[in-house]
Amino acid sequence: MSTSPNPIDPIAQLSEWTARGQKAALATVVSTWGSSPRPAGSHLAINESGDFVGSVSGGCIEGAVVEAALDAIKTGDVKLLEYGVTNEMAWEVGLACGGKVAVFVEPINA
Repeated sequence: MSTSPNPIDPIAQLSEWTARGQKAALATVVSTWGSSPRPAGSHLAINESGDFVGSVSGGCIEGAVVEAALDAIKTGDVKLLEYGVTNEMAWEVGLACGGKVAVFVEPINA
């Protein structure tokens, strides 16, 4: 997997979107336990069109977080999302260990 030499900072992108009058949301990993692809403090910025920058998981959780963020943009509600896989379930899907992640999603006003 290659990475961009100059990845876009989610907070900077969020500021750019809101400066242009776009509605947006910020998702932040607030806690992790066990195996988690992104540490606490990781961000995902999402605009009302569904464009996003950053990462809170690197897996299927990301799509669910984007959907929750789009809902937060529409409703103005904050959300605390929690995802997890037990150790037993992790072995079934070919992972070495289970883990949990909590993601806080908040709409951002311009």
